[in-house]
Amino acid sequence: MAAKRARPWRLVGWGMAASLLLVPLVAMQFTSEVNWTASDFLFAGALIGGVGVLFELTVRMSASPFYRAGAALALAAAFLLIWINGAVGIIGSENNPLNLLYLGVIAISLVGSASAAFRPRGMAYAMFAAAAAMAAMAIVALAAGRGEPPGPIGLIVLNGFFAALYFSAGWLFRIAGSRTHHG
Repeated sequence: MAAKRARPWRLVGWGMAASLLLVPLVAMQFTSEVNWTASDFLFAGALIGGVGVLFELTVRMSASPFYRAGAALALAAAFLLIWINGAVGIIGSENNPLNLLYLGVIAISLVGSASAAFRPRGMAYAMFAAAAAMAAMAIVALAAGRGEPPGPIGLIVLNGFFAALYFSAGWLFRIAGSRTHHG
């Protein structure tokens, strides 16, 4: 019975994922500003599909809405960090090698989560560590971004946004951990 109730939500979720890939395909028909190659579509498909699969696993791991929301925020943060860095970069352009440091933030969240065996309390600590790493990245970005777009205010806001996503994910995992007997 529960599987039948979940099926429409899964269809909606995967339909939205597929729709994301259709946006640039349609845009390419109307403007030369969007010019994706086959490798762009493969990368985007792997990224979107990977996030979808990870969220599906999360749903199977825990029935806690707080755990699921924390996982959704963490996955959204990782997805957006990769997407923005690949498209335009955060520190200057997408070609600035310092943008690769943001992958370290994602690694902190992944390694911390795996080390905690994906238990909510450990996941909370991993997300808080990722938020702290994002705050540290703001300092690196400000020092390295010397007037490049998005400028000092843009760097603070963008890094603050990601730090807030990771911190919020940690807070949700902490709530999930306090409502379970293990964690």
